[in-house]
Order: sequence, then C-alpha cells, then structure tokens
Amino acid sequence: MVNIDIYTSRSCPYCVRAKALLKSKGVSFNEFEVDGNPELIVESVKRSDGMRTVPQIFIEKYHVGGYDDLSSLDQDGKLDSLLGLNN
Repeated sequence: MVNIDIYTSRSCPYCVRAKALLKSKGVSFNEFEVDGNPELIVESVKRSDGMRTVPQIFIEKYHVGGYDDLSSLDQDGKLDSLLGLNN
C-alpha cells in the first residue's frame, strides 16, 4: 500500500472533494488538518515548495498538488497507477 498524506482545512471544499476522490479509490490516507496548527502549516509549505493553499497532496514522495491536480491525474488515467491500483 502506498503512503498518502493530505494537508487539509475544515472549511475547504476542495479538501472535501480530494478526500472523497481518494476514498472512492478505496485507499487510505493520512490527513493533517492545519487549522490552528502553525507547525503543520510550516511542514506543508516546506514539503510543497512554498504552496500555501490546501489541500496539499503527497503520494509517497511525489507532490501531487491540490484537488485540481489530483482530479486531472484521475481524468488522464494516471492516478490509479500512482496509487498502486494497476498492479
């Protein structure tokens, strides 16, 4: 199973969509809610090379980006492979 990390915020509709897409694939993920947690915000920004928006999604060491990036990977047929679902 691949390791998936997603940095989210409670009030973010794109975070909800990203989590729903990942759940629809039947994969589990580690969610890090950044609300009120400056350490997680710093960690997310560092891991994403300066991106300050949420969600920030990582599959293994690959930085996917946000929901639009995740959705594009899915539409292009590349997400399942990243998630290890084509094996």
